[in-house]
Amino acid sequence: MKRAHCDGSPAVEEAPSLEENRPKKNKKHKKHTIHLSTENQPAESEPPEQKKLSSKAYEIELARLQAELVKMQYWIKHTGYRLVILFEGRDAAGKGGTIKRIAEPLNPRGCRIVALGTPSDREKTQWYFQRYVEHLPAAGEIVLFDRSWYNRAGVEHVMGFCNDDQYQEFLQSCPEFERMLVRSGVMLLKYWFSVSDDEQERRFQSRRTDPARRWKLSPMDLESRDRWVEFSKAKDTMFSCTNIPEAPWFTVEANDKKRARLNCLSHILSKVPYTDMTPEAMELPPRRVAPDDYVRPPRNEQFFVPPTY
Repeated sequence: MKRAHCDGSPAVEEAPSLEENRPKKNKKHKKHTIHLSTENQPAESEPPEQKKLSSKAYEIELARLQAELVKMQYWIKHTGYRLVILFEGRDAAGKGGTIKRIAEPLNPRGCRIVALGTPSDREKTQWYFQRYVEHLPAAGEIVLFDRSWYNRAGVEHVMGFCNDDQYQEFLQSCPEFERMLVRSGVMLLKYWFSVSDDEQERRFQSRRTDPARRWKLSPMDLESRDRWVEFSKAKDTMFSCTNIPEAPWFTVEANDKKRARLNCLSHILSKVPYTDMTPEAMELPPRRVAPDDYVRPPRNEQFFVPPTY
């Protein structure tokens, strides 16, 4: 397989090696009730068969992890920590569902989801990272990128939306950009959601037949469906050039959506050095009695939503 060099030099024949770029397991990873890691499996391959996780077990563990996320957010706000989490992966890999479960219990004033669309004509003339920089967190904030600046290493490169010079420049600049973020005090976590081609096809077919989820199936998704190998090669090159010690890539086996969500939430909690800073429950004083001279307006002067249910 030919692989592009990160320094822009010509590609040469080279056997792919994902293991050397895979982050080593964190020995300080927290122990949880349900251990779901498949870290030693090759990326983009079928993970070993596992006993199906019951909905009850999933909901119990999800509630526990979400409670920990709330504690983490209190700590982040109190200490002025800045957290950026990138979610990348193939279409229908489960990124959106995981992001939803992370943001669901958190205060939206301190946690934002960034999912940028196609750049405008003006943005296309800017420094490539410029439109992402304005969404970076201030002190005490969490930002979740549903796809990120890595669009250039994936979709833009494979689909021909950028030229080779822009692509090579990204591979060189991206590690420097991320090191700069980390040096400035930003915690940067990068997750790649790995899904097999068979599972991706099942999810595409499910979206096609479900009117409520059909919006998730775009023409770009259909085009990427026919370029599985090209996206695999682009991902391998991206990993080899941007898997830096300051901000390594973490692969999430995502064929099982429930396990993927729990694994990702658990890993995020293990990487942020938070302590429980949940405030004490507030004492609510008795409510004030409305004054006698206050009279509510008649109901027939208001519009009400019809009681359909």
